Amino acid sequence: MSLSDPPKPDPRRPERIPLTVLTGFLGAGKTTLLNRWLKDPALSDTVVIVNEFGEIGLDHLLIETVDEDMVLLGAGCLCCTVRGDLISTLEDLLRQRDNGRIGPFRRVVIETTGLADPAPILHALIYHPYLVQRYRLQSVVTVVDAVHGAATLDAHPEAVRQVAVADRLVLTKADLGAGNATLLARLASLNPAAPVLPPETPAEELLGGLFGLDGKGADVRDWLGADALAADPPAGLDVNRHDASIRAVCLTSEAPVPRPAFEMFLDLLRSGHGPKILRLKGIVALADDPDRPLVVHGVQHVVHAPMALPAWPDPDHTSRLVVILSELDPAFVHRLWDAFLGRPRLDAPDAAALTDNPLAIPGG
Repeated sequence: MSLSDPPKPDPRRPERIPLTVLTGFLGAGKTTLLNRWLKDPALSDTVVIVNEFGEIGLDHLLIETVDEDMVLLGAGCLCCTVRGDLISTLEDLLRQRDNGRIGPFRRVVIETTGLADPAPILHALIYHPYLVQRYRLQSVVTVVDAVHGAATLDAHPEAVRQVAVADRLVLTKADLGAGNATLLARLASLNPAAPVLPPETPAEELLGGLFGLDGKGADVRDWLGADALAADPPAGLDVNRHDASIRAVCLTSEAPVPRPAFEMFLDLLRSGHGPKILRLKGIVALADDPDRPLVVHGVQHVVHAPMALPAWPDPDHTSRLVVILSELDPAFVHRLWDAFLGRPRLDAPDAAALTDNPLAIPGG
């Protein structure tokens, strides 16, 4: 990947369609939450993609069958099934939209199976050269069951990853969960950047991201959760419970970042440690164009071509990059970032050693 020429808006190309991934383990309550969303008028003209149509109870919302894989929902939403490749499904939706066979939907929600590791799905959404021109990943919402959530996290690594990559966590059955405080502490340890919200939260608040449908930017801190990452970890938490390897780190720079240094940092991180990068997102001011920050998304060894915003969405022009790590020491990532920015750290080895041989550091 190179940031030398980030894609520029093409007035002939339609605005990219915001896309949300809804995930969560089996029985967490994704079906109930999705049905709640679909009753919200704010979600009219939305396409919902589910892995198997039979998994979600939408019968009372159906109006008519569009074709064998699509149904029109009462809220003006369209629902389709994935019978194979998600990429093919998303491409087919665009073809039908462009050909006028279905209406010009404004948003897509992908509901994953409960056993899905979300990383490959996010990888597909930011990697495919055509899809990234037409869709933009807006948010990842993960549903957690307050009753069985702790046991699920103990037993299933997929559930841990679902929590770790989320932008927002929705806690269901909270009135039935006796150990909510312990579960909340564990969620905060896994993903301090993601707020934990009740299922009654308005759909627009759960689905939103850095970019609103009307073109207005949301607060960057809310999108990144950088303030939460800077807070102290919850006290009294037993971290030795199958997920101690998942860590989040927030990298910042008040000064604009030199473009070559940023490119080299990302290239070294993804090429040497790609499988350990569960998710990366951020907003970065480059030294050669600090007033038009870049929005960056990445999963594992793939970093999506960044998008330049016309202006900063909030008054704080600090570059912020959030990285969710698996089996990788956050201190190493901090040292690598500081080395490329030329910032010495008292607790770091020689910066030249990091840049000369960053792959040789144990645990990093």
